[in-house]
Amino acid sequence: MHRRFSTTWPIIALTLSLFSSLTALAADTYPSRAIRIIAPIAAGGPSDTAARLIAEALGRQLGQPVVVENRTGAGGVVGTELAAQAQPDGYTLLLSIAATFTIIPAAKKVQYDAFKSFIPLGQVWDGPQALVVRPNTQRSVAELVAYAKANPDKLSFGSAGTGTTTHLSIVLLSREAGISVVHVPYRGTSQSLTDLLGGQIDAIFGDLAVLAPRVKAGSLVALAVTSGKRSPLLPDVPTMAESGLPEVNTNNWYGLHALAGTPPAIVERLKTAVRAAQVDPAYHAELAKLGTSTGTVGADDFAKMVQREANRWAPIITAVGIKFD
Repeated sequence: MHRRFSTTWPIIALTLSLFSSLTALAADTYPSRAIRIIAPIAAGGPSDTAARLIAEALGRQLGQPVVVENRTGAGGVVGTELAAQAQPDGYTLLLSIAATFTIIPAAKKVQYDAFKSFIPLGQVWDGPQALVVRPNTQRSVAELVAYAKANPDKLSFGSAGTGTTTHLSIVLLSREAGISVVHVPYRGTSQSLTDLLGGQIDAIFGDLAVLAPRVKAGSLVALAVTSGKRSPLLPDVPTMAESGLPEVNTNNWYGLHALAGTPPAIVERLKTAVRAAQVDPAYHAELAKLGTSTGTVGADDFAKMVQREANRWAPIITAVGIKFD
């Protein structure tokens, strides 16, 4: 038995040495081809904008093309589950969104674990939502609430999908104002916005960055923003707290995650590149135009933020009894 151990041990040591060398070589040559970011929400919406902005900035850091692949469905769950099943080699990243990491898993079984299936790389977007309606309807949150109370289940709200932060904003509004409205889920804000403008639905919550140009052009009216303070994009629009509904406080965030099992050296390369992209002046300028920021900087602070948000929303979702099936 002693001889068997003696002859086997050098083979094991050699195998480990070769594996270590191959891992180091892979990291040294990474990336050698294009990288894809799976964006789990429809093209044309805010998450798609976030994905394409960070793809461009990250490509500058890595010296390779970074392409965005939109895979939609189930409030982002379809694309997130697809990413979780991809090869963990650093060539597939996920655009993580609040819905699929901190909201939906609290009320529905999904085929991934937000904290075990992925590795946080960094936050790429943080921005408030706005509650908007068409002109010649309501002019304030108070008017909208009064109309909804006088007409139960007549006012229709579109969202970016069941379980998204836009859906959660509708739930919080209904709960705090004591109204009953009709929820119409879409595959993204771009689709709900189209139907709002076309008169098929009455109101939506959506990213302020996307809706502000429509408000300034006069095709929409913003009743309130969901942030703690007014936005410089629409400084005359009150917050939900100013409108008497402080619990309707929701921010949309997006980030980048790698897949669990990705070689550590490649993960570190990605973390470094994402952090460099976050502080890239050109990237900052693009976010500033949209009234957004990266929120946190660096992988560690991003991971802590996601955990805080999960801890924040889980008891609310349980108390409200939201079901996403």
